Amino acid sequence: MSEPTITRIRECVRSLNYVVSIHAAEELDDDNITILDLENIILSGEIIERQRDTRTREVKCVVRGLTLDERHAETVVKIGPTGKLFVITAYLA
Repeated sequence: MSEPTITRIRECVRSLNYVVSIHAAEELDDDNITILDLENIILSGEIIERQRDTRTREVKCVVRGLTLDERHAETVVKIGPTGKLFVITAYLA
C-alpha cells in the first residue's frame, strides 16, 4: 500500500469512512475537542510528519490543523488495510 496523502485522508473524512480509537475519543474529551473539530483538523490541516512502525511497516501521519474555534490541534491517523481511516489520537498543539 502506498503512503497516505492528505487528499486520501480527507476523502475518508468526507465520506465518513473513518473510525476513532477509544484512546483518541478519550483524548478528544480531555481536550474538549468535538468530532466536528476532529474533522475540521483534517480538512483544514496538512501532514507535518510521517512515522513508520518498525514492526508492521504501517505509515502513520501526524496532521496539524485547526478546530472550528481556530485552536491549533494535531491528530495521528493511518489508513488501514481495508482503506478505512483510523484515528489513533488527537490533541491540542
